[in-house]
Amino acid sequence: MNTSAIIEMAGYLGSVLVVVSMLMSSVIKLRIINTTGSTVSAIYALIIHSYPLALMNICLVIINIYNLAKLLKTENHYNLVQAKTDDTFLEYFLNYYKNDIQKFFPEKNINISLADTIYIIYCDADPAGILLGKAGKDNAIDIFIDYTTPAYRDCSVGKFLYSRLPEKGINKLVYFGEPGRHGPYLQKMGFTAENGAYVKYLL
Repeated sequence: MNTSAIIEMAGYLGSVLVVVSMLMSSVIKLRIINTTGSTVSAIYALIIHSYPLALMNICLVIINIYNLAKLLKTENHYNLVQAKTDDTFLEYFLNYYKNDIQKFFPEKNINISLADTIYIIYCDADPAGILLGKAGKDNAIDIFIDYTTPAYRDCSVGKFLYSRLPEKGINKLVYFGEPGRHGPYLQKMGFTAENGAYVKYLL
């Protein structure tokens, strides 16, 4: 394969990555993939001496990096709000994201009345996630639903939530059932298999 063909393929790769980034529901994934695609496209444009195209892609890279830096500092903007089973917004939230929630928790029946521990995580005024569970022994919570909305699905919501739960007297999280698509998240967040459940101890 000659050099011209390799350069041409690089140009197509950059374009494909930019297009694929637009399909991402997570804002952070969108920015990362778009930055990669724009970088490749900028290099391609410089090689073929298309300076207007190069300038545009360089600007996109700068904009993406700036916004990524802002997104990665969102912990200070998160707020933890305790809710009750009769909270009308909670019911709306669960109904709105019902199909997406069931992808990660197919065995879980979303029955608010069974929960006695409910927290909603907001990013500024936007709902970013929810913890639905029941108090167990030794300051533990049996998790029914630990869900993050697609736009914030980068584990930062979980890290914020778990860092604040000890302040609420919660020192242990227990998840029963098959993890399914939720498994990679449990593993990444430090849950370990223990007596037929997945357990995380909060420091």
